[in-house]
Amino acid sequence: MTAIEFNNISKLYRLGLVGTGTLSHDLKRWWTMNIRGKEDPYLTIGETNDRSSKGDSDYVWALKDIDFKVEQGDVVGIIGKNGAGKSTLLKILSKVTAPTTGTIRARGRIGSLLEVGTGFHPEMTGRENIYMNGAILGMTKQEITKKLDEIVDFSGCERYIDTPVKRYSSGMMVRLGFAVAAHLDPEILVVDEVLAVGDAEFQKKAIGKMQDVSRGEGRTVLFVSHNMSAVRKLCRQGIVLKNGSIDFIGNVNGAVDYYIDSKASDTPLYMDFIGGDDSKEIEFLSVRFAEGRNTFSTNEPISFVFKVHAHRDIPNFRINTTIYSMDETAIGSVSNTETLGIKNGEEKEVLFSLNDHHLAAGKYTLAFSIGIGNHLTAQRDFDYISNVLSFSIENSDKDNRQESAISLWDSGWGHIIFKANLKYVKS
Repeated sequence: MTAIEFNNISKLYRLGLVGTGTLSHDLKRWWTMNIRGKEDPYLTIGETNDRSSKGDSDYVWALKDIDFKVEQGDVVGIIGKNGAGKSTLLKILSKVTAPTTGTIRARGRIGSLLEVGTGFHPEMTGRENIYMNGAILGMTKQEITKKLDEIVDFSGCERYIDTPVKRYSSGMMVRLGFAVAAHLDPEILVVDEVLAVGDAEFQKKAIGKMQDVSRGEGRTVLFVSHNMSAVRKLCRQGIVLKNGSIDFIGNVNGAVDYYIDSKASDTPLYMDFIGGDDSKEIEFLSVRFAEGRNTFSTNEPISFVFKVHAHRDIPNFRINTTIYSMDETAIGSVSNTETLGIKNGEEKEVLFSLNDHHLAAGKYTLAFSIGIGNHLTAQRDFDYISNVLSFSIENSDKDNRQESAISLWDSGWGHIIFKANLKYVKS
């Protein structure tokens, strides 16, 4: 039996403005759609939603011509780069926003966990929010009361259940929100990337619960995540979105492999960023491989050059690099130990050399942050970039290492601390 059916779903946005931007265009749209009963006259001028390039139109398709079906009891992973349209698709399904074109047919109640604290009232206690969310899902007070103890126990927030949720940490909010959505018997459970906020123990617990509700109780789950390991463990089917359109649909292993291969081939040797954001005390302007290549042997260092710009004096800042496997599982990270300072208005280039990394042969992606404090106890991040560069490690003649690199996920988030040297290369 089909649980969810997406028919020609598209979503058009105008960049930077609400409406069309002019009164005459708004009136034309209203007259055409409401009086003449025809399509929005501005639909045809939308561009593909490619966030990495500047287009010629102010209109973009966040989603374009999405067609697929989800069978009852199936678990479907929706994956893709940031800006691919994953969250927009789930928001349309959850009726947070309406599609520009197309229809969705869904059988049964939908329980959604799209953002931290979705549907929670900050002034109400955790207990009160459980009852409110249950009522929104169509459950009676008696049904909620029957499951209340189970929800509270699963969330791990028993001590704070009668405290207003505005005093909860983001992790506690996710715990309680997921516990409510998973235990209040929606026929369809929609989960966005919010589980990344929780700790490793809760993530494993949540994935186990989603497996139980889908396989044991026959409920349907749509799961968006950047953690490909979690997607493989939980899902049976996979959908890859790219620039608002379906790029691949099939079994989950095929979908993850397709996404990883396409991501590796799309990553350049350097990346420039839009500067001038005064809200960032220091910001990245560019990052590139110092060697002009992104393939290295297991026994040679990997070097990057960052160009940074300061909007105030910072006597000592930290640059952190985190290495991910191509399934987006964190491998390890490193921060500078040298003192690096910069003055207001200065631009500097920093050479970051990663030494003695002992990475196994394979492909990896990188994320970078700049701030104060080390990578484990960061006091503040000024700027953060991810999935902008990738590199490959090949076995050298002297090193035939075949084992996989240790992952943070499987080792309980125990960091591998790499060695690195940093220095200014140009003022």
